[in-house]
Formats: sequence, structure tokens, C-alpha cells
Amino acid sequence: MRRSFGTGLRDQPQAVPAQDGPGRLAVPPDPLRTEFPFTLPRGYVDAAGILHRDGVMRLATARDELLPLRDDRVRENPPYLSVVLLARVITRLGGIDDVHAGIVENLFASDLAFLQDLYGRVNAEGHARAAIACPACAHEFTIDLSGSRLGE
Repeated sequence: MRRSFGTGLRDQPQAVPAQDGPGRLAVPPDPLRTEFPFTLPRGYVDAAGILHRDGVMRLATARDELLPLRDDRVRENPPYLSVVLLARVITRLGGIDDVHAGIVENLFASDLAFLQDLYGRVNAEGHARAAIACPACAHEFTIDLSGSRLGE
């Protein structure tokens, strides 16, 4: 809920001056998104033969990136870092709430590559937005330069 300070009014939208010129309004920032749903291209097949494709990945913390570096499996085999890291940030995969390295190890290669790409987009790149104006009508709007939406 936005508050208009000084007037006591609630739920009133606030105009925020843009950095790039007087009289222009800035687009309010999106709320921080910490979880990203996804659908695996192929899916994980568990020991009972159940296919799990839909899942949720959360934003990584500094701890998520640092702790795996002390893991003996990562020290012996540095590419294993992505397996341990993904196991830390995937909070759900189908009906599985306890995603661990053993599950990530048994993903199909295309699903592992998909999750590695999603991790990079969610944690490193974020959103690249630009304010633009239509050359024909001068209508101003914001676009996402990163392409498709995360998880699709």
C-alpha cells in the first residue's frame, strides 16, 4: 500500500520524478521476486516411475554459492558445483519437496542445461528493462530486453 506523506491519504499513487528529465514520471519498481516456477523440458523420473516436470527455483544467497565450495565432491570434481548449487536453490520438483544432489544428478542432460540457464538468468542477469516511446504516437512504456519471461 502506498502512502501519500503529508496529506494522510492512503492508496494514492505517487508520482516519482524520473532521472532523465523534468516532468516525466518514472515507472515504479517491480516488487522483488524470489521464487521462479519452471517446467523441465523432459522431467525427472523417480524410482517409482513418476514423472516430475514442474518446479520452483528460489534466488540464490551468498551462502548458497559459498558453501558448495567446501564440499568434497566439488573439490574433487569442480563441474559438480552446478549439481550442488541447483540442489540448494530448487525448492520443489513435482511432488518432491526435498530436492538433493542425488536428484539433480539423475536429471536428463537437457533438463540440467535448462536449469543451469535458468539459474544464470535469475541470479546473475536479472531483468534488463528500458523505457521507450512509440515513434508514431509518443506513448511511453517499459520493455524487458532479456527476451522471454523466466521459466518459460
